[in-house]
Amino acid sequence: MVKISEEKRNKIKSNILSTLFEHSPKALFTAEIARELARDEEFIKRILMDLKSKLLVVPVTKNSKGDPFSRRIKWRLATKVYDIYKSKQ
Repeated sequence: MVKISEEKRNKIKSNILSTLFEHSPKALFTAEIARELARDEEFIKRILMDLKSKLLVVPVTKNSKGDPFSRRIKWRLATKVYDIYKSKQ
């Protein structure tokens, strides 16, 4: 597998954040984000976990009825990140 430079990883992270902002307030599944960016789901999941550790995205593990998702996770922007994107527009 080819290594991706840190610069390209940062661009992909930025693209993920902007994609989540565009679809806000709707949370997106990992597969939807991967399809939007034309990337592998596992790769996107690793990057989302990294963004989660930096408190930039928040996982949504329950559906609208309050039942937990069995295997999938939806993602949304953290409130402070959403506010920053909103102020830049």
